[in-house]
Amino acid sequence: VTHSIPACIGSMAINGKQLDNESPVSIFAVNKCYKTVQEGTFFDGSGFAALVREGYKVRSDVNITLEFRTTAVHGVLLGVSTAKVDAIGLEIVHGKVLFHVNNGAGRITVAYEPRGTNSLCDGKWHKLQANKSKHRISLIIDGNLVHTDNPYVQSTSADTNNPIYVGGYPADVKQNCLTSKSSFRGCLRNLVLTKGQHTELFDFSRAFDLRGVFPHSCPGAEH
Repeated sequence: VTHSIPACIGSMAINGKQLDNESPVSIFAVNKCYKTVQEGTFFDGSGFAALVREGYKVRSDVNITLEFRTTAVHGVLLGVSTAKVDAIGLEIVHGKVLFHVNNGAGRITVAYEPRGTNSLCDGKWHKLQANKSKHRISLIIDGNLVHTDNPYVQSTSADTNNPIYVGGYPADVKQNCLTSKSSFRGCLRNLVLTKGQHTELFDFSRAFDLRGVFPHSCPGAEH
């Protein structure tokens, strides 16, 4: 067995001597154990998950669904970019969810603004769907649809070729459709990207780079 166990381990003793796991000599990808646990992936606000090392091609159409839970009013949800201008980005800014798309002609944004500033950042699960269909973009948050007019109707394809960054991105990586640099703090689950008939559910434990991300469980409440 070469992979780590997604579990909690406590009260370990060797030859009757209790091990001190509060102050280890070294630590890698080990988080606290939670009294109550929910399904999902915990982002501690310091990093990101990187998926699709060879690069994800958004092109003309993509539908993104995910669920998030946070108490922070700022945070990157997802970004796919290119070295040029083509990109898509999902983020929480001042408690609003923003979906940005640049098909090459200019960035357009659709924003979902809840009634109360903290109503999406209340530590409860919220369902998000972001859809790009050629030049049209829309957002559905908890069943509420918002969309925007796009003046660049001739430009329909976001020719991205970089990985999908979730919850943040490295400092040296360009993201043309994200305004925030704040890493997401909270939990994400059920990230699905659909293109036509092809649906892909992303397992964060299979990310090629994880920093400050714990893929197998979320604390039941903010700890």
